Amino acid sequence: MVAMLVLSRKVGEAIVLAGTVTVYVLGIEHDRVKIGVDAPPDVLVLRSELVPQERRADDDADGEPRAGNPRRPR
Repeated sequence: MVAMLVLSRKVGEAIVLAGTVTVYVLGIEHDRVKIGVDAPPDVLVLRSELVPQERRADDDADGEPRAGNPRRPR
């Protein structure tokens, strides 16, 4: 497993990924965090449980999709 960066954010704060994707903390209620994602239209944003198992295995190897398994625009 690759090392993971762990960040703490408060409601109203955000993080920026690769200069193009912004993840906002919109709210926290009990054990749930509501987030918002602002990304360009060519960036696919999915909940992890919606990513097919085979694709997760492909991406986990090096963090990039394999040539035969490109990321699709949303």
